[in-house]
Parts: sequence; structure tokens; C-alpha cells
Amino acid sequence: MLPLHLMFISTAKKYSGKIAIADRNMRKNITYGRALIGALLLARKFRRYENGYLGIMIPNSSGSILAIIGALIAGKVPVMINYSTGAAENSEFAQQKCNFHTIITSRALLEKLECRLVPGMVFIEDLVASVTIFEKILAAIKSHLPGFLLNSLVHKAELDDTAVILFTSGSEKAPKAVNLSHRNIASNVLSAHQCLHFSNDDIMLCNLPYFHVFGFMANLWLPLSLGLKLVPYANPLDFKTIVRIIREEEVSLMWGTPFFLRGYLKQSRKGDLKSLRTVAAGADKLPAQLREAYQKEHGIEVLEGYGVTETSPLVSVNLPGANKHGSIGRPVPGVQVRIVDIDTQEELPTGEEGKILVKGELVMKGYLDDIEETALKIKDGWYETGDMGMLDEDGYLWHKGRLKRFAKIGGEMVSLVQVESVLESLLKEGIECCVVEIPDARKGAMIAVAVDSEINEKEISKQLSAKLPAIAIPRKYQVFETLPKMGSGKIDFRSTTEMVKEALRKESADKQKPVNKHNNKKAQKKNHEP
Repeated sequence: MLPLHLMFISTAKKYSGKIAIADRNMRKNITYGRALIGALLLARKFRRYENGYLGIMIPNSSGSILAIIGALIAGKVPVMINYSTGAAENSEFAQQKCNFHTIITSRALLEKLECRLVPGMVFIEDLVASVTIFEKILAAIKSHLPGFLLNSLVHKAELDDTAVILFTSGSEKAPKAVNLSHRNIASNVLSAHQCLHFSNDDIMLCNLPYFHVFGFMANLWLPLSLGLKLVPYANPLDFKTIVRIIREEEVSLMWGTPFFLRGYLKQSRKGDLKSLRTVAAGADKLPAQLREAYQKEHGIEVLEGYGVTETSPLVSVNLPGANKHGSIGRPVPGVQVRIVDIDTQEELPTGEEGKILVKGELVMKGYLDDIEETALKIKDGWYETGDMGMLDEDGYLWHKGRLKRFAKIGGEMVSLVQVESVLESLLKEGIECCVVEIPDARKGAMIAVAVDSEINEKEISKQLSAKLPAIAIPRKYQVFETLPKMGSGKIDFRSTTEMVKEALRKESADKQKPVNKHNNKKAQKKNHEP
């Protein structure tokens, strides 16, 4: 196991003439040898900036790939910034949280997003344009040095040094800065390879954004470390174009969130996805209908896995020939999973539901500058995921929802995720929903639902009553034009909850208005009586 940039250098020298990056944005193929030269050139430019952290906010492309590698070669720690949910605000949040100034970004990105310039932003287009002939020759000479000599000229990192700062999604509360080491990412790459057995001939679609841990590991360091061909594309929501890329580039590996996979399925025709040999889903629960549709229309068995930012991320995954539908697979090699009681923390037997704990080299170093939160989450090497689940008799892990997505109603714990899952099976195809908990003065909490289309509430409630206990039946439905999403396409639970709360407050206020007017008139009449 090597630090990530040294791992890349080793791979680049071994596969120097092989195409590393088929950049669909630039319509350009870059070999591993040329990628190494490009990373060395950017590293030379990055060394001028202050030591420590270096913000990177560039969509998936050869530019973002080489910038991340270049940052590590230069001894900087890349801080990956989410540009999909407020680029300027997220840039300033990252600068303040991690105490750094410089952010490498793209002029084209800022223009497309109509994002204001944040102090400290440097355009990668300008850096590339400023490269001199001398710098190109020097980088080319370095790239041809024997591995041990080249390694002596780049940053000497240890496996336990920080390799990246990634931010949690913030879907439930404010994002936290997750400190992942070279060991964390490299061990997770090795675990994924050991169970999914990638081939050097594999071609990987790199559509998951690198500011998300799923993309950072599975769409960046995994293919780079194994010498695969990467096909990055900047917009995972451009469903039609991505289907065309899969067909034209003969992509064999694709990871995605259920939201992305659904979009690709809708835009595909028979034969479009025939090159795919492995499709894996993560970051959100995989609906049974989506899995069945891929099998029926394309003969593709989607493999569902599980992970979180703090575990680099892959904890478990289903495998070809060992795919237990509905589960999130068995733990990958080198990873231990325990299920413990919510209150006593005692380990639970097979088949009983409790909190999911994870242990192994994949567990983060901690939250940046937050010793207290880190200590609450990691005890004796075990990371508390905040998720509920169970292990079955075959060792498969079953996800039962976020601990924070349980509502206590009438003294009973109700899984909002379970309610959501049953509700999704009853709604028409294409209707999105999010089940949330709303404080209730009488019962402590009530269940409400946000949907993006009108539904027959009475009929849906009747059908739910046949599948769920009475306390789990939603009492309110709110229709919105769209439900807010995270960069991964996952519904933003926190924002949706606030939207429902505000809609219910407004609804309550509107109901009160006529009553207040009537009372005022009675009061006025009484005041004028003799």
C-alpha cells in the first residue's frame, strides 16, 4: 500500500502508453504518461501557494483529475468543494472551516453557474496557459526518471497523512469536514478490487462528482490505481449524453446513485448499455422497481452497496452471483461490522435490528478540528454510522434507515425510511416522495409526506393501512413542484423537512384568519353596545 500520489506514479510508469483519461468535455485522450507530466506541471504551479490545504472546485474532467493528483504531489491537501448547491457560499464555508485561502477552480464553471468570484479563487485555465516550454521539458524529463528517483522529488507522504478533506452532505444538519488519510482511501480501493475483481481492460464512467466520497474513491483513485481507462463527464444529470458516452466509449463499469441510474434507464434504448458488465448503486436505497427494470430491459444485475463519507466510503456490497436483493451486501474484505443496541450498546445477535458500527482501515482520521464530535463517533476504533440495520444468517447487511430518521410516536419508534419504502411501492412511476417527522403538541411527533405530484391521499392512506401499523400512517401530505436534491441526486431531507414545516405553518395560519376576523367583529360590536 502506497500514498495515493505515489500509487498513481507507479501506475502511470507501468502503463505509460495506455489511455488514462478520455475527456469527453475536451474531446481529448490523455495517456498515463501524459497525465503524469500534466500532474507534475500543476504540482510545480501549486507549490507557490501557502502550505496546507488547497481548495479544488472543478467538475469531473482531466483538469480536476490532474489538479487533485498535482496537489498531493506538491504536498497540499485537496479540499473538495461542492459547486452544485451554492458554489460561492460553499467556497467561503470551506475556507473558514479549514483556514485556507486558495481555491483552484474553472472560469467556465463560474460563468455557467453565474457564480461570483470569491477572494482566493485561481482559474485552472490561467495556470495551464502560463506553463512555459522550459516547465514542459522539465516535467517530461522528471516523468521518465526511474520510480525511486521520481518519488524522491515529490512530496514524501506517510500513509496516515491526510489525503483529502471532504464534507458530509448536510442533508440532516450542517456539513462536517471529514479528514481522510491515504491509508483510508487506499485500503478501500484494495477492498473493492478484492471483491469485484476489476480487469485492466475495464473502462470506467466517471460521472460521480469528486466532491462526493463515492466519486472520489470509486471514480478517481480506484481506476487510477489499477490502470483503467477513465471517462469523466462533468454533468451526471445530462442523462441523454451519458447514455451516448456509455455506448460510444464501450464503458464496462458504472457506479451511480438510484436517482442517476433511473435517469440513464429512461434515456436508454435496447443495446445502449450492452458494454456494461458491472453496475453498482449506492448513496441511497435502491428501489426494487429500478433494479428489476435494469434486469428486464438490459439484462443488467444492479449491485447495491453501502458506505458513508467517514468510511472512505465502501463498507459492504452485493456481488455478481451473490446478490441478495434488498440487502446492501456483505462487508468487503478488511471491514468489520457490528450491530448494537441503541441504548445499551451491547452487540445484538443475528437478525436483530440496531445501530451499525464499522471498524477497519477505512475509518476516517476524524472530523477536522472537532475532537468532541470525533470522540462521540469513534470508540475503540469502531465508527458509529448513525444508521440502523441488521445482519442476517448469511452475513448480509440490511439497512433499516438513519437513526435520525426514526420518529417516536405513542412511545413507539417508527422508521420513516420504512414508511417511505412502502409509500414508493404504491405511488405511480416517477413520483418522488420524502417522509419527514413534524413536532406535534399532543403526540410528540407526527409523520408527514412531501411529494412532487398530486396524489389521491385518501386512497393512498387506505392502502398504507393494510401494510403499516396505525401509528406509522402519515397524517399530512404536502405537494411541491420539486423536492430539493443534494449533489448526488439524493433528496435533501433537512431542506424538505423545513419546507413541510413552513407549509404546515402557513396552512394553520390561513385557517386561523377567518376565525380571528369573526372574533374581532364580535368584540367591536360588544364595545359599541350601551
